[in-house]
Amino acid sequence: MIKVLINGCTGRMGTTNVKVFYEDKDIQIVGGTVESGNPFIGRDVGEVAGIGKIGITITDDIENVVKEADVIVDFSVPQATNILIDYATKYNKKLVIGTTGLSKEIMDKIVSASEKVAIVQSPNFSVGVNVMLDIVKRVAQVLGEEFDVEILEIHHNKKKDSPSGTALKLLESVKEVRKDYNVIYGREGILGERPKKEIGVLAIRGGDVVGEHNVMFLGYGERIEIIHKASSRETFSRGALRATKFIFSKEKGLYSMKDVLGLWFLFKNKPIGFARVPSIVF
Repeated sequence: MIKVLINGCTGRMGTTNVKVFYEDKDIQIVGGTVESGNPFIGRDVGEVAGIGKIGITITDDIENVVKEADVIVDFSVPQATNILIDYATKYNKKLVIGTTGLSKEIMDKIVSASEKVAIVQSPNFSVGVNVMLDIVKRVAQVLGEEFDVEILEIHHNKKKDSPSGTALKLLESVKEVRKDYNVIYGREGILGERPKKEIGVLAIRGGDVVGEHNVMFLGYGERIEIIHKASSRETFSRGALRATKFIFSKEKGLYSMKDVLGLWFLFKNKPIGFARVPSIVF
């Protein structure tokens, strides 16, 4: 049985995590934590998540609860993640981090902490998105520089960071191939012709869209679009659940969803269409 603390348990992803993790026979939720001043403090975690009382009270006393957990699952805000890293290293707890909008300072802190504890960090825990990250890179290799690349992402109107962490990871995948390309975030005014060595990234916010990402390769007379649409947050929670089970057996180190899903070797020496793309060793 894996004992799990769910941080940010009253948020959109937090409540979904509670539902998905509670249903799994290998998981025991031992705590649900939130920021100070949260109106749900003192309520039952399951009740707020809509699954009925499960006997776990929501609290802002993270340090007291973290002692009971094997793994901390965090989908919250960067400030909270920053604090959790300290508790994880202090009490030797494993971390699954899905918080987006992390600064370079926090990412550096995660890397440093991974020398002591095991951490899975990803901006997107969807299986489909993580396959997409690899596909986008391979397609960029095959098509070459004759195709312009644009990235479009759409999310609900409550999302705080822009562009999304997933859009930035997709950009990173393209930039691994087109290393010297410049990035432009949106366009306005009379800019002249589109520079050849440019990648455009556009973010749209509205309604209740869970998440949509589109990487477009635009050539002359043809266009390829690689699209992922998430219709439920459960897809992210189920990925986080897999990450939790994966990391439970690890002592230390920093892992991604590619490690969790075994995607590092998925396309190794595999043909894509008519072209054979050389494997890339990381």
